[in-house]
Amino acid sequence: MSSIANHLAKRKATEEGEGSNDKAIPFNKQDFQTLRRECLESGKLFTDTSFPADWNSLGYNELGRYSSKTRGVEWKRPTELCSSPQFIVEGATRTDICQGALGDCWLLAALASLTLDKDILARVVPPGQSFEENYAGIFHFQFWQYGQWVDVVIDDRLPTREGKLLFVHSAEGSEFWSALLEKAYAKVNSSYEALSGGSTTEGFEDFTGGIAETYNLSKAPRYLFKIMKKALGLGSLLGCSIDITSAYETEAVTRQKLVKGHAYSITAAEEVHLHGTPVELVRIRNPWGQVEWTGAWSDDSREWDGVRPEEKSKLDHSAEDGEFWMAYSDFLRQYSKLEICNLTPDTLVSDEVGHWNHYQFEGMWRVGSTAGGCRNNAATFCSNPQFAIKLDDVDDDPHDGKDGCTFLVGLMQKDGRKERRFGRDLNTIGFSIYQVPDEYKGRTNIHLGPDVLLRQKSVAMSSTFINLREICDRFKLPPGEYVIIPSTFEPHKKGSFLLRVFSEKHAATSPMEEDISVEVDEPDITEGDVDPYFKRLFLQIAGSDSEVSAFELQKILNRVVTQRSHIKTDGFSLETCRHIISLLDMDGNAKLGLVEFHTLWTKIQKYLEVFKSHDSDNSGTMSTHEMRGALAEAGFQLNSEVLQLIVSRYANSEYSMDFDCFMGCLIRLEMLFKMFKTLDKHDSGKIELDALQWVCLGLN
Repeated sequence: MSSIANHLAKRKATEEGEGSNDKAIPFNKQDFQTLRRECLESGKLFTDTSFPADWNSLGYNELGRYSSKTRGVEWKRPTELCSSPQFIVEGATRTDICQGALGDCWLLAALASLTLDKDILARVVPPGQSFEENYAGIFHFQFWQYGQWVDVVIDDRLPTREGKLLFVHSAEGSEFWSALLEKAYAKVNSSYEALSGGSTTEGFEDFTGGIAETYNLSKAPRYLFKIMKKALGLGSLLGCSIDITSAYETEAVTRQKLVKGHAYSITAAEEVHLHGTPVELVRIRNPWGQVEWTGAWSDDSREWDGVRPEEKSKLDHSAEDGEFWMAYSDFLRQYSKLEICNLTPDTLVSDEVGHWNHYQFEGMWRVGSTAGGCRNNAATFCSNPQFAIKLDDVDDDPHDGKDGCTFLVGLMQKDGRKERRFGRDLNTIGFSIYQVPDEYKGRTNIHLGPDVLLRQKSVAMSSTFINLREICDRFKLPPGEYVIIPSTFEPHKKGSFLLRVFSEKHAATSPMEEDISVEVDEPDITEGDVDPYFKRLFLQIAGSDSEVSAFELQKILNRVVTQRSHIKTDGFSLETCRHIISLLDMDGNAKLGLVEFHTLWTKIQKYLEVFKSHDSDNSGTMSTHEMRGALAEAGFQLNSEVLQLIVSRYANSEYSMDFDCFMGCLIRLEMLFKMFKTLDKHDSGKIELDALQWVCLGLN
């Protein structure tokens, strides 16, 4: 129950803006300003008990307690390592980031790229931190984590061996912002070892909140140059690199002065005219600030002599600053990989660039309810969460010359690095996109079933199903209504995910089933409508007071269901019987009279027919994956979130449900809807309760 309350509180806080970069959520509920003030008042340096200076923070295997790699490690503050430590000296630069004894070069490459954009870096490294003014041994950094920004507090004790930093360090040894940032990122992911191995795009995303695409340049799409140009116009970060075949090639310089295994930034994509013939060029920057390409279109190369002066002056083509131009055709031949990090509108402060439209949704795959697996699993695929996207406006200046709506879809699974220490692997994930049939267009409060998803092909899907943190793909579809279905490859795999959509033009997006509702027939019965035979039967059951208590109802219902050989049951619980009476008892005496009992009997007959129709294998029980359809037939329109709670509460260990649990669930739902409707006098969809009212309703 407390987890549900926490989930609802988190959602409400998000709706109020919490989790944005400006209102980052304190990680582990540690508030930087409060903790620093307390340390300054007490005169003591901050000690972070939530990420202690011991082996547990280092790792669990390679950097575990008994590993040779952690022998002799001492945790020291920068003030113990040099006489005049500095946080940042003359701005953050690439030379502040030197890799140590940890395989997190992917993280450092992303960080090196960010040093080129001071505005974006300031979102990760809040200003006003130093080892001088207000120094208290405490620092903080901000990271994007699965849809929200978190503010991470650390103490400045760093792992060292023989007086030197074990992990990231600056070239000159006296600048510590990069080492402290690495520690904060390790804290978010549970340990330093959890950072070993990854892709630069993961770092890009956690430092910006953007969505990253990767292109293998040996298989570059036909219109990649136009994609790059449009991405730059939308303020995206572009990086490229040359693959290495061995560690010996790391930062090896080629004959034409390109550096292998090194992260470059792409800063422009333009078309010039060489003797009147158009040529596509890209501008690339080496973060070193030197060592530039010496081939065609490099600084002062002869190709520039054939370009008109007015074009040449616009491109600022000659300076020894690490930045150079290169023909796009040479770029494809020389480089191996292109990474594009598309930024959210709030990241971009310049009015000179356009903005992507950005939408995101959190979801869960729960075994027995919403973990349906991919399309190969026909029996369960349709139970996966579903999200609607409506594309209305076609792109401006389409890169392939054809009208259509461009959008990116990123599916990210949560907390993979934290789970490593428990030996848990990432799920294999992907997604499918289906066109919404005409009869369902304009409706969002639906869940597409087998009649749609198993009878038509998807119009698009992820490039693969893969066990990475995120899979992201670019699509272009005609205007229309579509549904995105994220899933694991195999069914019955639990996990939490974040689905993000970036579109060039505005797109209406939402979960397919947002609203919940109920339409249960309430027959208006009087005592005169009751069949005489039923009345005599009731009087025999009820006894002298002509009313049925919860205890008597339990005996009656269990006697009836045990005589039905085609359904399985463990018997109705006393709690369920009390819920039944609470729903139907009109005079408040906690018993059922003749008319109330007749109403119950009608409900039981109806719900029994629903149960039997969804017992597809005639086992006497119903699979929880059939629950959505059964609830809809009974009159309840519920979303995936509610369905997940129902399964966790009413299903057995094999994710099936017998009749008494099914009946108990429907009665409980009907009672909750009825109470809400009674209190919602103005039909607003909201009610307000004080503590006493809440407790009384909860105990009812």
